[in-house]
Order: sequence, then C-alpha cells, then structure tokens
Amino acid sequence: MTQNDTPATMRAISQDELGEPAVLKEVELERPEPGLGEVLVRVRAAGLNPTDWKHRQLRIWLGDPPFVLGWDVSGVVEATGLGVTLHHRGDEVFGMLPYPQGAGSHAEYVTAPARALVRKPAGLTHVQAGALPLAALTAWQALVDTAGLREGQRVLIHAAAGGVGHLAVQIAKARGAHVTGTASAGKHEMLRSLGADELIDYRDTDFAEAAGDMDVVLDTIGSADYRTRSLRALRRGGILVSLIPLGGEALAEEAEQHGVRAEVMLVEADHAGMSAVADLAEAGRLNAVVAGTFPLAEAAKAHEMGEQGRTAGKLVLEVD
Repeated sequence: MTQNDTPATMRAISQDELGEPAVLKEVELERPEPGLGEVLVRVRAAGLNPTDWKHRQLRIWLGDPPFVLGWDVSGVVEATGLGVTLHHRGDEVFGMLPYPQGAGSHAEYVTAPARALVRKPAGLTHVQAGALPLAALTAWQALVDTAGLREGQRVLIHAAAGGVGHLAVQIAKARGAHVTGTASAGKHEMLRSLGADELIDYRDTDFAEAAGDMDVVLDTIGSADYRTRSLRALRRGGILVSLIPLGGEALAEEAEQHGVRAEVMLVEADHAGMSAVADLAEAGRLNAVVAGTFPLAEAAKAHEMGEQGRTAGKLVLEVD
C-alpha cells in the first residue's frame, strides 16, 4: 500500500502534441498508485533511447498525446501493490517498463509490474543502472534469445558505439564470441576498450567484404542497403537479427535466397533477461558508457543531443 508520506503529485515531462523537442514540458501530475502485482518507484535516473524521440515526433504505438515518455528506470521502491513479494519498500531496483505501452519513467514516480524490475547491484550508481535496461535487454534478447550466440562464433554488430551496440559488444564478448563492429574511426578506441576484436569504418569500407563469414549480424540500422549487405556477410546457416520492425516478411524471403535466416524483433520486458543483465553488470562485464546526464527539467535538451545521432553510449535524465 502507498505510504502516507508519499506526495500526492509529481513532476513529469509531458507533451500535448507531437513534434520537435520544444513540445516537451515539465508539468505537475497526480502521482500514480501501484495496482495488482505492481510497485511504485521513486525514480532516481531514467535513460533515453532513440525510441523516445521517435515517439515524441510520430504517432507510432502510444496513440495521441498527452503522454509521458521513458522506458528505462532506476530508483527506489516507494510502495507495493497487492500480491507483490519480489520487492519491498526501500529496495533499489532497475529495469524496463513494458514496451511500448508502459512508458512513463521521465517523471518523479512511475508504476511498473514487479517482475519488470530487478535489484540494482550495489556497485552501480542509479545513473549507470538507469542507462542499461532497454538497450541491454535489446542486445541480450537479440544475441542470446534470438540468435543463440555461442562461444567461438563470429558476430558483426552495426552502430557498435550506439546505445544498443556498445552493450551488445560487451554481451557478445561475455558469451565468448569474436566481435566485429561498424563505427566511425573516432569511436574505435572506445570500442576496443569494451572488447571489440575488429572494427570497420563504415564510411570508407564495405563491411560485407571486410567482415564476411559471420555467424550472427545484429542490425540496428534497418535500411534496405544495410540489410542486403548484412545478409552477404553471413556464412550459410547464419542469422541476421534486425531491430527495425519493418519489412520482416520480405527480409525473411531475401535471407532464404542467401541460405541464411533473418528475424525482426522488438524488445520485451523480461525478468530473466534483466537478471542476466544485472549479473553481468555486477561482475563488471557490462557497463553503460554514459555520454551525458541532464536534470529532468532539461529533457528537451537531452532529446536534441540524442537525435543528432552522434552520441557514443547513452544519455540519462537524473531525477532529484
């Protein structure tokens, strides 16, 4: 049940219309109550992802505004709903709200299904933990659950310095894979420090020719050209996992012609996956590179920076 000392209202970043970052405004909303199987989390940090600025601009899956964006969350359990035994008031937790309908972490408080969250490792700050969930779960579900990446296999990761990409590099290395990444030359040093074995500057090199004979390709770009060339980079029997939910049927048919497989996936809230992410982070084998932090009130500035597409790592909102 909700504690009496919890405020009845909260600050949040909302929007009344779709559009540029300027549509994001700090507002005061009624604080939510945890329902059956839910917890109320006092948000300490919330990561941003490309899906945030895409939903800010376009009517995709959230319907029409007003709404509060944000799927990543790290914070403290403030109250629990009926039936929750996994977490208790005062627990430090992190995780991803159900995607896409569960958005709302860019606020002082948010409710979440209890099993969307796991205990935050004590060695991680809330900013570090808040940067991980959506991107790390995406990488885990793509490489481990979908591709079945095994020790000794070769994996090509596109946009390896991006939010998903730099975490995928680390997860693949933790699985014992040989990792090749595409990134501009200025980001190669960072990626080597994260464990990448080979790096390709996509601006002056055809990655399909330079890589070749891959067991797995993780496609975070989604353009027709990248998908076609990625299929050429796979050995027979290999798999391409695309994170762009478009043209899946045509992609599967093209893949079959190359003697490979292709899957299109969306990230899902996943207690087992979050537990695996937390274990890797606690062991020091998975760290989010935080490219910048912003106070909650400056969410629009964070969106402006993120959608330029040049950020290495993650951006995080800090909630005081």
